Amino acid sequence: MPQRDFYLAAYDVSSPRRLAAALALVRGYTTGGQKSVHEVFLTRGERFELLHDMALLLDEDEDRFFLLRLDPSARTYALGVAARPADPDYFYVG
Repeated sequence: MPQRDFYLAAYDVSSPRRLAAALALVRGYTTGGQKSVHEVFLTRGERFELLHDMALLLDEDEDRFFLLRLDPSARTYALGVAARPADPDYFYVG
């Protein structure tokens, strides 16, 4: 099974139509998150596909997309009621 890395995906999209499309695209990979920041576990190929699809979707002059790989050895801190991020046994991307 390919190795998955843990990322935070965030976006700021000005058009409501592109915003809805960006949300739908990222939610296909999401394991958790809130509003426009999502926790995602991605293989190298899924990372490339997400970045490629997002580049086709967004307006380079008006919108922003940020994908941050998190250090797997770093300790996770959560405030309030939160579940520790975990790579599930399987993913459905679609």
